[in-house]
Amino acid sequence: MDDATARMRLESMLEELDRSIGVLTGDPVSVRERSAADAGSDLTDADRNRAMIDVATRQRKAVLAALKRLDEGGYGRCVDCGKIVPEGRLEARPEAARCVQCQARVERRRY
Repeated sequence: MDDATARMRLESMLEELDRSIGVLTGDPVSVRERSAADAGSDLTDADRNRAMIDVATRQRKAVLAALKRLDEGGYGRCVDCGKIVPEGRLEARPEAARCVQCQARVERRRY
């Protein structure tokens, strides 16, 4: 993927993530009376909302890091081994920082 296309896709992703985070962190549109069961449901909803915000925030950081690599000339190279990140991986995940092998190693260490 050429740099201009990568930048366009990354900037578009960043805008969408910013919108999503804004919606997720926004004030409730309406307040209604709640029962005790609703309070339990609200806690579950709040936990799910926080998890979605965390995922979106992590992805936003990855997109910003990819834009920085693009500016510095390192976009498309694995941050660990320096090999070229396959075109198909960048098509699917423009923010990808690692080749498939290095990413698999990172994920195995998490578990």
